[in-house]
Amino acid sequence: MNACVNCGQENPSIARFCLACGRELSAATPREERRVVSVIFVDLVGFTAQSDQRDPEDVQAILGPYHECARREIESFGGRVEKFIGDAVMGVFGAPTAYGDDAERATRAALAVRDALRPLDLQFRIAVNTGEALVTIDARPEHGEAMVAGDVVNTAARLQHAAPVDGIVVGAETHRLTRDAIVYEPLEAVVAKGKADAVEAWLAVEASTPVGERRSSRAPFVGRTRELEVLRGIWERTAAERKPHLVTVFGQAGVGKSRLASEFAAAVEQLGGRTIRGRSLPYRESSAYFAFALQVKQLCGIFETDTREVGLRKLREEVETLVGVGAADEISQHLAILLGLDPDHSVSDRETLFFSVRVFIEAVARDRPTMLVFEDLHWADSSLLDLVELLAGRLRDLPILVLALARPDLLDARPAWGGGLAAYSALPLEPLSQEDSRLLAEHLLADGASEAVAANAEGNPLFIEQLAATMLETSAGAARTSLPNSIRGLLAARLDALPAKERTLLLDAAVVGKTFWRGALEAMGDGQELSDLLGALERRDLVRRDTVSSFEGDRQYSFTHVLIRDAAYELLPRARRRERHAQVARFFEQVTSEVGEATTAKARHWRDAGEPERALEHFVNAGEQAERGWAKEQAVALYREALALVPEGDMALRREVTMKLAVALQAEYHVTDARLLGLGEG
Repeated sequence: MNACVNCGQENPSIARFCLACGRELSAATPREERRVVSVIFVDLVGFTAQSDQRDPEDVQAILGPYHECARREIESFGGRVEKFIGDAVMGVFGAPTAYGDDAERATRAALAVRDALRPLDLQFRIAVNTGEALVTIDARPEHGEAMVAGDVVNTAARLQHAAPVDGIVVGAETHRLTRDAIVYEPLEAVVAKGKADAVEAWLAVEASTPVGERRSSRAPFVGRTRELEVLRGIWERTAAERKPHLVTVFGQAGVGKSRLASEFAAAVEQLGGRTIRGRSLPYRESSAYFAFALQVKQLCGIFETDTREVGLRKLREEVETLVGVGAADEISQHLAILLGLDPDHSVSDRETLFFSVRVFIEAVARDRPTMLVFEDLHWADSSLLDLVELLAGRLRDLPILVLALARPDLLDARPAWGGGLAAYSALPLEPLSQEDSRLLAEHLLADGASEAVAANAEGNPLFIEQLAATMLETSAGAARTSLPNSIRGLLAARLDALPAKERTLLLDAAVVGKTFWRGALEAMGDGQELSDLLGALERRDLVRRDTVSSFEGDRQYSFTHVLIRDAAYELLPRARRRERHAQVARFFEQVTSEVGEATTAKARHWRDAGEPERALEHFVNAGEQAERGWAKEQAVALYREALALVPEGDMALRREVTMKLAVALQAEYHVTDARLLGLGEG
């Protein structure tokens, strides 16, 4: 099969044109994007020398299980094996799909590979490195096509060569992104071939948190008083009236769903209830009911380290205590199947299994008011979603609250989620207000930088934390020119979840800027289905149509968050950026005059399109306009941008622009002096 890079349709290998969109398959240009990826290298120690002394079949007998072991563990964490080169294995996380925690996944995969290789009696070295790469999205590694290119790959290989035998070494960015989840020991910096400076390195020892578990935030809890009061009111009614209730908290990644649930759980404990938590994972799940299985294990005191026999005994004893001897055999057997403790039996129909679950939960809630928390339900298997809705719909006369935490993606899979339930509440978790954002940032930053952090994070508590941490770690408070990789990964994961056409349109819109126009998208060739696609992006709260447009007769839109725009823009490779910037510049020239803000926009688009001469002219015009309007500081900035674009050999033009800059600087100083004098007199 041959996938069309334009629409994604799978076509027979003999097809010359796509069966869905008609594009010529042989002429399709590979889709390339700039992405933050984590690369894992695994290599056996001394195997090449040993192979010289072995029969080829003996070599393959060793390499086969080794390759399969490495592939299995890498893929189980959502990675992709790009290539096998003899006894070396290279895997990639974050491409072609980002998940937001790709560095952690890669490091956990490395730990899993280490543990899985030990029984094979093989010595190895492993390295993980994180950084930006140019990714060929539709590459086919199975056909020898490389998927990622960039220094991140070369550095990962260098780190792997420097790793201790049977050890895992990670680079600086991997360490920074995963240090809350992995235990590390510092290593001496690695002197790597081709590197001017030594490469920072750490030795990964073990995971410090369970898979999928997030660290507790060190920031104060702010801005959620109203939501907490709503939840508390639902709990008090549920406990007092013994009426089960399902509440779903919807919110994007990082907006604070888990923190709200944690604070609410503390309130439930204070009111005499108990909270049992379970989390759905996007990888390495052992069963479709993983989150519920975690809850049952907590209730029965079953640990992951328990043997199967011990787990079955604990389950049987707890079930017997709750439901009595008569029903204990059947219910404990059904729950054992659900928990994966009884692989030898099955249930004739799902209704029987769900009935046993219901009886067990009813017995639990009769003992004490209970809240079942299902985190990350957007990643849940459809069977678990059915179970949660069944519990919410069929439990009666019990003090039990089912709290689900999910991203809005859940509604794509289940548009009618919660529909038809008598006791159901949906609680959208909106971004923090500007005041609450500033308050949170002030707790994390001691200086005046909190205002900028609060403004840039646009109400997302996790982004505020990450931006603050980045600012504190950046030497001398130096400004970053791009998003921190932690935020970039989360937003890339959100964009990767979009349908292909919506995603492409969003990336094109990002070239225009925080605000964009339908006409600009049409100028980039995005005319087909444009209304439907923009409507879909609005429903996903990625863009919003503005009520007023700067261009008469054209629709104006804005990204809901500037960070979404920045993350989308950073995915574009340079060649595509230049092409799109040129198209946008031509659009502005067609629909705007040579005055106003559009002049500056044209200058910057032509500059980013790689057309310095055209950009320079617009920068000078914009600077002159700013001078006439006594916006002297802006004029200085624009002339400086123009000066940077003057060709090296054009001394006459350089003198002309320099003179304009000098005059603007002198005027700026006079304006500043006048302001100071005015303040002094006041």
